[in-house]
Amino acid sequence: MTIVVLGGPEEAPDHAAAGHPERPGRVRAAMKGIRALDLGSDLVELAPREVTTAELGRAHSPGYLRELRDACRDGIGLDPDSYVLPGSWTAALRAAGAGLAVVETMRAGRGDVGFVVARPPGHHATARRGMGFCLLNNVAIAAAALAERGERIAIIDWDVHHGNGTQDIFWNDDRVLYVSTHQAPFYPGTGRVGETGGPSATGCTVNIPLPAGATGDVIRSAFDEVIAPVVERFAPTWVLVSAGFDAHRNDPLADLGLSAGDFAVLARLVEGFAPRRGRLAFFLEGGYDLDAVEASVSAVLAALVGQRQRTEEPTAGGPGADAVAAARWVHTQETVHTRPIGEDGGHASSSEEDR
Repeated sequence: MTIVVLGGPEEAPDHAAAGHPERPGRVRAAMKGIRALDLGSDLVELAPREVTTAELGRAHSPGYLRELRDACRDGIGLDPDSYVLPGSWTAALRAAGAGLAVVETMRAGRGDVGFVVARPPGHHATARRGMGFCLLNNVAIAAAALAERGERIAIIDWDVHHGNGTQDIFWNDDRVLYVSTHQAPFYPGTGRVGETGGPSATGCTVNIPLPAGATGDVIRSAFDEVIAPVVERFAPTWVLVSAGFDAHRNDPLADLGLSAGDFAVLARLVEGFAPRRGRLAFFLEGGYDLDAVEASVSAVLAALVGQRQRTEEPTAGGPGADAVAAARWVHTQETVHTRPIGEDGGHASSSEEDR
């Protein structure tokens, strides 16, 4: 019997700006989709735990953490899109803590699949900068904690935006495989197919930039032809999913053409990447049409727990086959392209701040 371990839910009402698309209603929509499955005792709900300075420091620089805390205290936004308020620091800590609570509970054997329903999202937050609605990188903090314990982690990011922050943090870390399908050209402007990892982690970053209008069949082919072989070679002991639902065709901030049914198919594919039950967790990232978030979250978990559910049909017919072919070519070469060492002598960040 599948047990779903739920992190949160963290609506973070003290981190909310009127009219902003990243709002508490996103968590309520996700929870509505989960409640519709009537999982009963198969749903284990967890409260976030406190995040330690050491845990944060595995993913973010001390200077950035100080700057973020001070910005939240003063209510000074990080950029025109990324607001912060006095309650935002606690909200970010609790979102990161929700992810840690899930992976720790699963490591202890209490759950076959995890789902972290918390906000603010995280995958745009780099080691040194928050951006794109993201303050702390929740999935990266969880992955870094697992890596510290000797695990090998594959992060699969199907959010419509490239997770530049996650890529930045693990660019030169061969313990973590980062894979992203995303709309391009689009915010944040990173995630080109030739970005494949630093000198110590060549091939551990996989980017599949897709054109506007790409449909589920295109992303499924990317999983089959590009992602699955790379994951098999990497042999992860854990799979974490940056589960953004803004690739849904109804999302107001993007232009991909997926349906809730497509996300159900992708969920089954990433389930196959995990080495065994209890080593797969999903982290809520983007998704700004509340009905689409509700339907997509419900479809994903229904697929994982084996429930038959009426949902939107998977989509097909959109562009992007050439983008998948380009990524396949890059990741089947004996020597793949790498980016140079950063000016500071460390890894070369692909984040917008360093371009």
